[in-house]
Amino acid sequence: MAEDQPQSAKPETTQDPADELLLPISLSDVTLRPLTLDDVDDMMVWASDGKVARFCRWEPYQSLDALADYIRNVVLPHPCFRAICLRCRPIGEISVTENTGGDRCRGQLGYVLVSRYWGKGIVTKAVELAVALALVDVDNVASQRVLAKAGFTREGVLRKNCVLKGRTRDM
Repeated sequence: MAEDQPQSAKPETTQDPADELLLPISLSDVTLRPLTLDDVDDMMVWASDGKVARFCRWEPYQSLDALADYIRNVVLPHPCFRAICLRCRPIGEISVTENTGGDRCRGQLGYVLVSRYWGKGIVTKAVELAVALALVDVDNVASQRVLAKAGFTREGVLRKNCVLKGRTRDM
């Protein structure tokens, strides 16, 4: 009797494809490449995270359409905007931006990374790949450590250098 009844199958477990990226990380697996519109889903992971956006000029994105517009209008025309990739998959971004006017001899280095990869040396490796003179928010101690590990030295503090989210910031 019971033999005729089908056994209940165990539910299949689905695995997030990003979980494979959590395997032990070799920094040789970190590369930079241009971002494309095809990266919008991967980019949304970090662009929608409030922890990631904390020190950024932008607020967390809430729609793929708005993020696609950002990629189209800001990222694609930018000469030095790259995806930080782990095993060829974008997990962050890094950019080098030239200042303008009388401060043209300097630039700014910006980067973000999916928060679950913080503290693993990935951004330090990305900075080594995109080395440039950079300014870092004085309150962003983690970014200061990244730059120190990549061989940068702190030269000074530029008081009230920029306004970020309505607050004057030292860099």
